[in-house]
Amino acid sequence: ALELALKHDRRVEGRDFNEVRELKSEVGMLPRTHGSGLFQRGETQVLSTVTLGGPGEAQLIDTMELDTKKRYMHHYNFPPYAPGEVRPLRGPGRREIGHGMLAEKAILPILPSEEEFPYVIRVVTEIMASNGSTSMASACASSLALMDAGVPIKRPVAGISVGMMSDSTGYKLLTDIQGPEDHYGDMDFKVAGTKEGITAIQLDVKVNGITPDIFNETLERAKTARHMILDDVILKTIDAPRAELSEWAPR
Repeated sequence: ALELALKHDRRVEGRDFNEVRELKSEVGMLPRTHGSGLFQRGETQVLSTVTLGGPGEAQLIDTMELDTKKRYMHHYNFPPYAPGEVRPLRGPGRREIGHGMLAEKAILPILPSEEEFPYVIRVVTEIMASNGSTSMASACASSLALMDAGVPIKRPVAGISVGMMSDSTGYKLLTDIQGPEDHYGDMDFKVAGTKEGITAIQLDVKVNGITPDIFNETLERAKTARHMILDDVILKTIDAPRAELSEWAPR
């Protein structure tokens, strides 16, 4: 992957460096949930479901540092079959907690206030198949499911991951990295946001650091891909939150 990118100016499967894999999305495919959204990017496929509850169902947060209530929860499940592995099914691990929290933070800024929408909101994302950046796909699927549920979000969120292959001669940025590019590459820069701006960032690097030029170029690449996902996929699937809540949602 490294040699292809730097010496032959090609990616593993022949994509352009700024090309996003094939995208698909769907809403409302699950009849008894309050809202559902499916988002697929290449071999990465995620399904998010929304459950609405009354204000009394907010999660109590009682720690040494914090004593509050949580009205929006995002739970992320990454079963062994998603990346094609065979291992036991256990409770949430570091990956599930971290990826779920990243997607949760990406959505928080666009949620309605408690005065506008007094419901407690729980989103559960099931990773159906994984080949690169399921956390950013989770943010996309969560936006779809929330709009399908009739949650009056300010605007949808989309996310993308930008990778990097580098050596002493230079570097190449790769929009929408997949498994081998993540494994052999030097960077996994996840950026989520709306048409108005960024709502969450996570940066993993295997080198000592990145330069301001790499940082700025990555944000521009991510912005272009994010706007394309929003305009060509998410907003074409559902352009606004539904006017009515599901018949199964509490009143």
